[in-house]
Amino acid sequence: MQRSSRKAKWMKIQVLFLFLLSLLWGTISQHIQYTIPEELAKGLRVGNVAKDLKLSVQELPARKLRVSAENFFSVSAESGDLLVNGRIDREEICGRKSECALEFEMVAENPMNVFHVIVTIQDINDNAPRFIAKGIDLEICESALPGVKFPLDSAQDADVESNSLKIYTINPNEHFSLTTKGSPDGSKYPELLLEKPLDREQQSSYQLILTAIDGGDPPLSGTTQIQIQVTDANDNAPLFSQDTYRVNIQENVPWGTSVLQVMATDQDQGVNAEITYAFLNAPTSTSLLFNLNPNTGDITTNGTLDFEETSRYMLSVEAKDGGVHTAHCNVQIEIVDENDNAPEVTLMSFSNQIPEDSDIGTVIALFKVRDRDSGENGLVRCYIQEEVPFKLESTSKNYYKLVIDNALDREQMAEYNVTITATDKGKPSLSSSTGVTLHISDVNDNAPVFHQASYVVRVMENNPPGVSIAQVSASDPDLGPNGRVSYSIVASDLEPRALASYVSVSAQSGVVFAQRSFDHEQLRAFELTVQARDQGSPALSANVSLRVLVGDRNDNAPRVLYPALGPDGSALFDTVPRAAQPGYLVTKVVAVDADSGHNAWLSYHVLQASEPGLFSLGLRTGEVRTARALGDRDAARQRLLVAVRDGGQPPLSATATLHLVFADSLQEVLPDVSDRPEPSDPQAELQFYLVVALALISVLFLLAVILAVALRLRGSPSPAAWGCFQSGLRSKSGPGVLPDYSEGTLPYSYDLCVASQSAKTEFNFSNLKPEMTPPQDLLCEDPCMDVCARSEDPQIAYDSSFASHVSFCK
Repeated sequence: MQRSSRKAKWMKIQVLFLFLLSLLWGTISQHIQYTIPEELAKGLRVGNVAKDLKLSVQELPARKLRVSAENFFSVSAESGDLLVNGRIDREEICGRKSECALEFEMVAENPMNVFHVIVTIQDINDNAPRFIAKGIDLEICESALPGVKFPLDSAQDADVESNSLKIYTINPNEHFSLTTKGSPDGSKYPELLLEKPLDREQQSSYQLILTAIDGGDPPLSGTTQIQIQVTDANDNAPLFSQDTYRVNIQENVPWGTSVLQVMATDQDQGVNAEITYAFLNAPTSTSLLFNLNPNTGDITTNGTLDFEETSRYMLSVEAKDGGVHTAHCNVQIEIVDENDNAPEVTLMSFSNQIPEDSDIGTVIALFKVRDRDSGENGLVRCYIQEEVPFKLESTSKNYYKLVIDNALDREQMAEYNVTITATDKGKPSLSSSTGVTLHISDVNDNAPVFHQASYVVRVMENNPPGVSIAQVSASDPDLGPNGRVSYSIVASDLEPRALASYVSVSAQSGVVFAQRSFDHEQLRAFELTVQARDQGSPALSANVSLRVLVGDRNDNAPRVLYPALGPDGSALFDTVPRAAQPGYLVTKVVAVDADSGHNAWLSYHVLQASEPGLFSLGLRTGEVRTARALGDRDAARQRLLVAVRDGGQPPLSATATLHLVFADSLQEVLPDVSDRPEPSDPQAELQFYLVVALALISVLFLLAVILAVALRLRGSPSPAAWGCFQSGLRSKSGPGVLPDYSEGTLPYSYDLCVASQSAKTEFNFSNLKPEMTPPQDLLCEDPCMDVCARSEDPQIAYDSSFASHVSFCK
């Protein structure tokens, strides 16, 4: 009990020392290294990896620490301690190796990194020496001389170093002693030494207890029984040509391949010289791989040799003659490695979705490469076969990171199939490949793009409200909301408050609708700025200009500016000299059309004339000219009905009536004009004519008599002269001056002087200053008319039937 507590105390001290040593080693090495004894209980703490990696406890959940050797260790997510997770048996893990260490990797994420951890496992004395055979049977000839040695079966101790088998002992005996011998592989075997001659007649057998003791503290031991039979004399024992045979052989040689031949000789003759060979204490696995010919000593392969499983075999061969003598030798077989294992590529960590805006150098995946071969055959080179924006970087021994090498663009390539190929340096080289599919996730890095740099649409006026007049279209190569485009109007040359009453745009389709009926005469064109905006975060947008041209329809009839009615509704007259020659410009019909283009292209046509052929009308100018001289039979008053038509389809028109009077002076015009009666009712006029006719018939005779008498009695009266009117003649209402049209269909400017008709038409003759006197009479060239301007009474009354007069000047 005291020994057990002392052992436990020593183990605790040893564990503490090794733990402190591992912490010290971790500060000066690039690896994290710990040392523990084997057979630690599950859940015991090996070390604090969080502290050694300089990680805080708070960031452990985010880093997601995990180890590759999950059968043996685990990491506490709360404290960052490396804990024992399973049974750690040094003998099972490393076998007979003098040094035993578990190397594994610890992977951390966010950011991704890999750390190498080496846990050295120290041997404890947990295995006692053990003999394979239950007992050892020996036959010793009685003629054997003192000093003859008899090798015995060795015991097996799974422990190593100080805990391995150290010594053999037997119970005290006067005939035999025991020595401990060492083999080339470091193992120890017992050898029985004959101290005194044997006498079969006195004692034919001996029973000895063979004890194997290891070097542990406390030491452990194992025993077996030696049964010795004393036989008659066989003087010479077999003798091998070599104590140890060494040979190299390639792995994977065919079955039955000869390895070597051991040979022993015996100087005896006959049966005592017949030697047979056999493996001595060969493990079961070894005896299955090799075959020993008992008669020839040839060793051949009996299975597949694999360097990666075992690189060396130690065989013990016994040669026995026909008697009881034996000899032993050792056979050391070295397996030569061949490049028979292709590299293995293992995906340790992998990010499937990669944002397209990831930075260059971002780690995408972590690979581990392993080749079970050794030397040049185990050196591995990794590379990517395809031309992709990724590359491999070696992080440490047998580990590679797949990182971004060039900028990613999901719109150009949304998925990459990357093949990782690992090739060793053997001859011939072997390789293996593994593929990963990388999906590039979308980010909003593309603004919408309109299909046209600008849009121009033509809309005819008088369109129905709500009709679609245009459609803008933009595309966005991004996915989902990042590529979903909506449209809006962000600017216009219209008033902001009036914009909504003119047009609107569908946010989904980009169709532009007219909200009202357009009028070309009010609005000929306007421009909009339409914005296409995606739904990304942050959102991206693009603008395009949309120019709307309002086309003209023939919806306005021509409007006659001249001739126009007077202020009181009376018609205006133009005078024509009686001596006017053909081609004389009488007047001009002036009209305008609010439409444009062909719809405003006016033509003039005579619909009705009092005297056809007397006047001509310019088709495009509207100028009225005399076509011939005035004849004696032609009436002094002429009437022209003129139609003004535009060029639209169908054409619209307006009419104007021209009253033309042939006269050489205003005196001739005014009485003629004033004699015109007021328009009256036709029925009343007819009755008036009947009454006048009856009265005239009744007094016809009386009038004739009175006329005759009057002619005799009276002389000729002096003519009453009216005099001439100066050019300063103006109507009482003042001059009517037409507007000056500088565009459309009226390229000239005209002045009108109008005398309006009333109960008494009054003409105001202004007192003109000399410098204001016109150089020429408006109506005639008679100089005698100057006296009118000096009249004291500028107002002259006329009868209500007096007609208006118009002076038209170009």
